[in-house]
Amino acid sequence: MKGMLTPLTALFAGSFLAAIGQVLLKLGADGAIRLTDYFNLKLASGLAAYAFGTLLWIWALSRVPLNLAYAFTALTFLLVYLASVFVIGERLPTVSYVGLALVLSGFLLLSFGPR
Repeated sequence: MKGMLTPLTALFAGSFLAAIGQVLLKLGADGAIRLTDYFNLKLASGLAAYAFGTLLWIWALSRVPLNLAYAFTALTFLLVYLASVFVIGERLPTVSYVGLALVLSGFLLLSFGPR
């Protein structure tokens, strides 16, 4: 991974993969009733995306301060919310958009503000 990937890139990619994993887990679990219903491609893909994102996260953790890395959990939170609206079609109350703007502001300040 050396030279090919920066810790910041790994954090962004890990956040995206975690969000993709969450969406796929939701899509794969929807409508499942029996235990065997949970053995499907969407769930397996969600677990794989989440696992790969976790590996990137751990790699980045070995190279950046925890307080910087942990700010990227807010990015994952934002991405999952946006995916719930634009991919799954869920509706959010208007006040949620204010909350998302505040979370985004906090993420930007924590990640790219003065250290």
